[in-house]
Amino acid sequence: MGKKLSKMSLEELWQLFPIFLTEHQDSWKNWYDNEKAALEKAIPQSFRINHIGSTAVSSILAKPIVDILMEVPKECDLTVTKDLLIKNGYTCMSQSADRLSFNKGYTKNGFSEKVFHLHLRYIGDNDELYFRDYIIEHPNVACEYQKMKLSLWKKFEHNRDDYTNAKTEFVQKYTNEAKLKYGNRY
Repeated sequence: MGKKLSKMSLEELWQLFPIFLTEHQDSWKNWYDNEKAALEKAIPQSFRINHIGSTAVSSILAKPIVDILMEVPKECDLTVTKDLLIKNGYTCMSQSADRLSFNKGYTKNGFSEKVFHLHLRYIGDNDELYFRDYIIEHPNVACEYQKMKLSLWKKFEHNRDDYTNAKTEFVQKYTNEAKLKYGNRY
């Protein structure tokens, strides 16, 4: 029997759950749709739930992990929502005063067939929506993003933090452009 995930070091977790990229899968939309329906039933105070991340962009390679952004009203008690998410199979991975991150589909033997990252935020903390829409509408930027991800993949295969950090400047640049272009879309 393998070691419990909660007892593993970050390095052990990164070895068990390496970064890998794959061609877009049509099934990711269905995974998202089904998970969104389950979340809407389980979390009545949710305001808006969106599919974010590269699995929401059909033109680029992605880690086979469906990212979900759940926005809740500012008067919502995040602790209550956290408890409801945990009761529905999510594991809280990080928490600050106004942001929580959850995973689902991670086991002591590696990834499950379906894997989710859920980002719980207050309404308006949604830069990912702008970036998603921008790269969908600008295939040249999506292609550039994919090339960058491919160049980082093997270098940071076992270090998610550095992989994410290496993309930050690019993502922020196009998120800012999207906000200028789209205004207050969200």
